Amino acid sequence: MSACAEIAAAIDDMYAAFLAGDRAGFDAHLDPEVTTWETHLPGPLRSRAELDDYRDRRDSSGARPRLAELAARAKRIDVWGDVGVARYELHAHPADATGAASVTRVTDVLRRTGERWLIVHHHAELVRP
Repeated sequence: MSACAEIAAAIDDMYAAFLAGDRAGFDAHLDPEVTTWETHLPGPLRSRAELDDYRDRRDSSGARPRLAELAARAKRIDVWGDVGVARYELHAHPADATGAASVTRVTDVLRRTGERWLIVHHHAELVRP
């Protein structure tokens, strides 16, 4: 499998883990020092510990998104040695009919660590209608 295909599969696996409520499976794709910059999050979040703190507060308040679909589409991936950049649209569809679907533009920077690609920086911007 090419490095681009490995990264694409890892991204798909990460979002499948989110849908399944598998936080450990999701986190397996993140470097411990991942930076997370998203328009809907407080931050920027400068490590996985900060991301965990945010998610713990969100989840304990009952605000974790309940989604029927979370899919990375229109992926464009480039690799230079042990560094890769993935750009894609993240499509989210709520589990119930009361919420609106959304699209987010995402850029992930990844580093190969052994046999795995880990996200070291995640930048996401909600596409406003």
